[in-house]
Amino acid sequence: MTRLVVVGTDTDVGKTVLAAGLTAALGASYWKPVQAGLDDGTDSERVQQLAELPDERILSEVYRLTSPLSPHRAAEIDGIDIDTERLSPPRTDSPMVIEAAGGLLVPLTRKDLFADVIAGWHLPVVLVGRTALGAINHALLSIEALRSRSIDIVGIAFVGEKIADTQATIVEMGNVRALGRLPVLNPLTPEALRQAFARSFNLDDFHV
Repeated sequence: MTRLVVVGTDTDVGKTVLAAGLTAALGASYWKPVQAGLDDGTDSERVQQLAELPDERILSEVYRLTSPLSPHRAAEIDGIDIDTERLSPPRTDSPMVIEAAGGLLVPLTRKDLFADVIAGWHLPVVLVGRTALGAINHALLSIEALRSRSIDIVGIAFVGEKIADTQATIVEMGNVRALGRLPVLNPLTPEALRQAFARSFNLDDFHV
């Protein structure tokens, strides 16, 4: 059964929107193990709305942290000790999309990086990257971080306007498969996302 981890090359690259589109397309359940920032709504709530998921397909976060900061700092502010042993993917009867918090080297504690937790899951990763300035550096660093931990990379999904040379450079220099590119959607609605995801990606690429 397909279980995928969606990770970003940086924060605010469109990872949550991509995860919502993928969750809907796969008929999957969604899990965000660590949520940092609650005032503007959670990623689970956003994915549920965009993917039009029933409650039972949104799996509860292990940690819900108040401040929109790196998890290690948000946890300290809330007086919470994050135990990475608790961050094991739950069992489901359906495919599952797991969304990481921020970029790969985001610290969960003063000792633990999210990438190291992901490595322990032994699950394939979909890397989400922007196409704007800085994309090449962030993507190649993320690919290097994944490979150094022997994490299987399904490919990179771009979010943003088409910038052919940037996308080609990342694919060629990173030796990684291009999964497709999701354009910025305005307005962003469940139907618009569903249609754009179907046009932009081949779902068979995600069945690994």
